[in-house]
Amino acid sequence: MTAAAEPRSVYVDALEAIRDDPARWSDLAAAIDASAGDELAVQDSLRRRYPAEQVRAAFTLHDLRRRFASKFGPDGPRWYDRVPAEQATPAAVATYKASRFRSAGDGPVYDLCCGIGSDTLGLAAGGEVIAVDCDPLTARMTGWNVADARLGDRVEVIVEQAESTPVDGGLLHIDPDRRIGAGRSRRVEDYRPGLDALHGLMRRARGGAVKLGPASNFGGKFDEVGVPVTTELVSLDGECKEATVWFGELAEDAPSAAAVLPAGTRLTGDPLSDLADRAALGRYLFDPDPAVVRAGLVDRLGEVAGLARLDEAEEYLTSDACEDSPFATAFEVIDEVPNNERAVRAAVRSLGVASVEIKCRHLRVDADAVRRRLPLGGDGSAVLIYARIAGRARVVLARRVDRGLTPPA
Repeated sequence: MTAAAEPRSVYVDALEAIRDDPARWSDLAAAIDASAGDELAVQDSLRRRYPAEQVRAAFTLHDLRRRFASKFGPDGPRWYDRVPAEQATPAAVATYKASRFRSAGDGPVYDLCCGIGSDTLGLAAGGEVIAVDCDPLTARMTGWNVADARLGDRVEVIVEQAESTPVDGGLLHIDPDRRIGAGRSRRVEDYRPGLDALHGLMRRARGGAVKLGPASNFGGKFDEVGVPVTTELVSLDGECKEATVWFGELAEDAPSAAAVLPAGTRLTGDPLSDLADRAALGRYLFDPDPAVVRAGLVDRLGEVAGLARLDEAEEYLTSDACEDSPFATAFEVIDEVPNNERAVRAAVRSLGVASVEIKCRHLRVDADAVRRRLPLGGDGSAVLIYARIAGRARVVLARRVDRGLTPPA
């Protein structure tokens, strides 16, 4: 039997026993590190010295720590199980959000649906936190993570329903559960707490943030709350991680924002009022960061950076100049051909490249099938970008540029 097949409480109890005995954990971890693929034999050996459930828990945690090492880094949670770790905020994103809270002044931050405490740790680095979760097992692990980070004097962990927490007049961070059954829902209406409860909490607090899935249907869902709202999309290393609804005192004048991490650069604007120029393909093509795209700020980026859109239905931008920035990936254009296999094959053959990267946003492309039929050979690499340009499906052959572009302040 594996730890996953046991009641979750057995796993958490075993973790607690291991955590309370550092020498035991050190012995278990060293043995697992040295197992070199012979896991069964090592488990049999360890069970002669330790209870079987502790051995299983140690193997599970060791595997999870390797899996989530880049997500949490050295300062994130250290004690968790799989599902809460998957749901938890990456440490870099938690730190970024916490910096916004520190600008709001004194007073505790209520971290509702705190999970294993990733956001709690970020918030506690700057002040007092009341961490709340309705699941007592998860709350136990939050307490361990807080204690290990030596932040116990700043954090109170409470087992309680989020809706019952007295947040009136305080600052609020809430990460509602978006798992429905075996999967995740993209409907904010399916979250727990639900949309009405989230609205109520936002009205009671003086300000804060609601964490949502970046692919969720957040558009317009918080317009009727009656408090200022800014929806910010946050990306980390080129991947959109979350949509954060800042409200009350932490909202901004602009309705939308995009934050690009780890650079920490932000772009704000109104998707309904910005309009970039439209133009033919220039010397460079720019692929905006996914946070910019999901925030609806492609036209804003074009306006402030002097870039044009290639088409109403595409987010790609273009210019004859290339400057430096984290908001978009730059590609130097080599050629533009029709979207048919013969033209693409001929263009790739003329380049004589050993590999190609294939990018597309709205045109349907079977990248693996295309790549298998390309006449590759020679040195170097190229990028095929499938895009609509002035209403026509085209393929742009390009090379990556290790630069982007930065809008002026």
